[in-house]
Amino acid sequence: MKSAYELALERMERQGIERPREGGLDEGVRLEMAEVRQRAEARVAELEILHRDRLQRLLEPEARRQEEEGYRDERRRIEEERDRRLDEIRGAADRGPSTG
Repeated sequence: MKSAYELALERMERQGIERPREGGLDEGVRLEMAEVRQRAEARVAELEILHRDRLQRLLEPEARRQEEEGYRDERRRIEEERDRRLDEIRGAADRGPSTG
């Protein structure tokens, strides 16, 4: 009898999705990725606090709209930077240690 994991892997293969690597990422890489995520989460949390504070003081609809737009843009920038950094870390882990 196959485990749920094995069945899921077979479904993935039928859909043309590559199996996950057996070794996965080493502990150092996982810790580095976790640190990148934590920093991004902290920056987003700080951004949200500041955004809410500014919104409370803004009464004009146009000023509020601009604040919302700026908040969304900055949040998107932080998330894109986080994703780019995670991709760099994954790419470096896939290439392995550099020699030379």
